[in-house]
Amino acid sequence: MSKERIVIVGASHGGHQAILESLSRYNDVDITLFEAGDFISFMSCGMELYLENSVTDVNDVRNFSADDFPQPNVHVLDRHEVTKINADQKTVTVVDHAKNETLDQPYDKLILSSGVTPKSLPVPGTDLDNVFLMRGKDWALKIKEKLADPAVKNMTIIGAGYIGIEAAEASRKAGKNVTLMDVIDRPLGTYLDSEMTDILAKKLTDEGIHLQMNAKITAYTGDKAVQTVQTTDSDVASDVVIQAAGVQPNTDWLKGTIDLDNRGWIKVDNYLRTNLPDVYAIGDATLAYSIPAQTKVPIALATVARREARYVVKHLFEKQPAEPFKGLVGSSALSVFDDHFAESGLNSFTAKRAGVTLAKDFYHTTLRPKYVPSDKGNPDVYVQLFFNPTTHVLLGGAVLSSYDITAQGNVIALAVQHGLRLEDLAEADFFFQPGFDRQWSLLNLAAQHALGEEPFTY
Repeated sequence: MSKERIVIVGASHGGHQAILESLSRYNDVDITLFEAGDFISFMSCGMELYLENSVTDVNDVRNFSADDFPQPNVHVLDRHEVTKINADQKTVTVVDHAKNETLDQPYDKLILSSGVTPKSLPVPGTDLDNVFLMRGKDWALKIKEKLADPAVKNMTIIGAGYIGIEAAEASRKAGKNVTLMDVIDRPLGTYLDSEMTDILAKKLTDEGIHLQMNAKITAYTGDKAVQTVQTTDSDVASDVVIQAAGVQPNTDWLKGTIDLDNRGWIKVDNYLRTNLPDVYAIGDATLAYSIPAQTKVPIALATVARREARYVVKHLFEKQPAEPFKGLVGSSALSVFDDHFAESGLNSFTAKRAGVTLAKDFYHTTLRPKYVPSDKGNPDVYVQLFFNPTTHVLLGGAVLSSYDITAQGNVIALAVQHGLRLEDLAEADFFFQPGFDRQWSLLNLAAQHALGEEPFTY
């Protein structure tokens, strides 16, 4: 009996997890993974650590390598670009860039994990030297070289999301004069509400980063290499520009074959199946079901891709999966110099975009009892909770402090995933020890505050 042939497109988090799950669950499969790039598989979320000399080696900043899978039934091939799905023949057309050859690879099950690509601004000058993107090993090497170059004085970062913040911080720590620009009104404005972004904006400016929000960029200018970023309000001297202005799905090659929405995201059903039989889609390029939003939205996170891969492979050979994919919350965390935050689920921006009505509450307190002074390890902590105004079901939240309390974001994620209410969180049974927290734990207190209860002040 021949082995079932699983073909995977894309070697990032989803593709890696699909191999692991297939090997864990099945003995009679032959697995082939195609990756268009020449490096398997750079972890761009680790780029800041590399830029700040906090990793062992640039070649270690990866999810896995082909050598991690010595099994004879696993084939991990880089520089192999899948260009077409031939659904009638159940094959994919693949260009082997190393040999400059084209081949057709048969499949029984096809898993698309094609990911996303960074956006370049639609303005003149993006082809100038020293205009970079912040994704992938090649760009990491180029940026690292510029950070070490004393001739580079001024660096401009376009985009004040996670990647832009990381680029700005790494550049500032390297001693550069840094300007951070975005078209929106505040840094991290799509991830956090203003109560928290106000704190983080002050942190950025205190660390010497120049913020230009509400910036409309018109061009990059220079003679061969970039020298200036032009906006409608000013010209900013720039020896290097790093574009971190969002991503777009890597799905142009799927148009006319796979159902996509009007922005190019892959549509899937409740079982992560595409419109083609035996073809599944996972990861950043796919519309994922959001539990708090109760609709499908793009959620470009490694954690999402891995959970989707786990589900797909588990049910890969069921004619009708025993259960639909349960959906995701979507959680992330970031350090902004010595402030740390984690967020999970919806916020005001994402709720409005998804058409969800929510209420919110912002809570400021200290981590430990009041009798512990701040200089003895009792920092300010901030919690924001988002919830259904009628049922009090939690829809999202965020935590922030100079002390690392980001693990509390996982508690919020679990509460949202299981549909807990403010009332449940207000009395949830957490530990107490004054070296760590208070008699009512931080999230207890935040939920009690949101409910308007008499404050506990000790």
